[in-house]
Amino acid sequence: MKLFTYLKGDRVIWAIVFLLSLLSILVVYSSVVTLAHKYKQGNAEAFLFKHMFLVFGGIVIMYFVHKLRYTLFSKVGQLGIFLVIPLLLFTLIKGVSAGEASRWIAIPGLGLTFQSSDVAKIILLIFVARVLTVKQGQLDDFKSLLKYILFPVGAICLLIFPANFSTAALLFVSCLFLMFVGGIKLKFIAYIIGACIGMGLLLGVIIYQFPDLLRRGATWKARIENFSKGDAKNNYQSDQAKIAIATGGVIGKGPGNSTQRAFLPQASSDFIYAIIIEEYGLFTGFIMLFLYMILLFRGIRILRDSEKTFGGLIAVGLSFSLVFQALVNMAFAVNLFPVTGQPLPLVSMGGTSIWFTCIAIGIILSVSKANEDSTEKGEQEVITE
Repeated sequence: MKLFTYLKGDRVIWAIVFLLSLLSILVVYSSVVTLAHKYKQGNAEAFLFKHMFLVFGGIVIMYFVHKLRYTLFSKVGQLGIFLVIPLLLFTLIKGVSAGEASRWIAIPGLGLTFQSSDVAKIILLIFVARVLTVKQGQLDDFKSLLKYILFPVGAICLLIFPANFSTAALLFVSCLFLMFVGGIKLKFIAYIIGACIGMGLLLGVIIYQFPDLLRRGATWKARIENFSKGDAKNNYQSDQAKIAIATGGVIGKGPGNSTQRAFLPQASSDFIYAIIIEEYGLFTGFIMLFLYMILLFRGIRILRDSEKTFGGLIAVGLSFSLVFQALVNMAFAVNLFPVTGQPLPLVSMGGTSIWFTCIAIGIILSVSKANEDSTEKGEQEVITE
């Protein structure tokens, strides 16, 4: 196709982006009916146009990011880590609240907000990839690992944790995966996992015995209890999602024919996967799962083809983070996991989170483009400490 002559990097990833973006526009338009009647006097097109602006804007951002040399992001990770910490602190103190959590920072004059954790995810994964690259051979003892990686990772995840436990957990797991791929000793990773299990059990005891001690402790306790007990009274969203999936069947009810969109409060965002299955069927649901797994596979392939460690690590780290988030979203939509509020990347209706997802994919494509250029021209790229 002539279009792909202008788009460099992995064509399969570009195709996945376009397919998921198209599906997102179709399903969001269908699922915002209730929101439109509640806030826009039934004008669903207002939500559609805003979502299309975000989707197409994200693709434009992705295009420009993928044109950059990925080595530039090494400095972004090095300097950005010192900017992310005060940004997260500002969010906790002065951020825009939703429910019990302060997660957003308002952009003056645009009427948009962004989650500082979205910035932190990208910066931290780049930072970890950079450290694993420039400190090769210096991370053979646990003290050095603590100093160069675990302290920064722990600090940022702890700052995200009070407002968004699931994001902090997903980010930490993604960093742990990146450390594994980057060659950190398995015994060190085992130590970290063991320590996390211990702290998790301690946190669980605190939440159950003293739920009001933490700002969102009562919410976390309720979600876990409702999931484990299957309490129909307090599992309203999960039950409506299960009805949507069950009534959708294999081929679905057809575009725009969802009934559960009128009952699911987060039909266009957190539970959009359930609406997709209701309208387009289990077959489409499995295709989406397959597309995300292909995205992860392509990230691993970019790692394999990269001549330089840094490029391969950021590609596989970012792709794993996106796919892991997608799997968690799908899991709680089909009631395999407690509700976490994680959006479905490239599909859920959301504000600037779409743009940060596109930035992450743009970085992956930038590495892929560099691999292609290196193969064709034999160029050598240098990462400086």
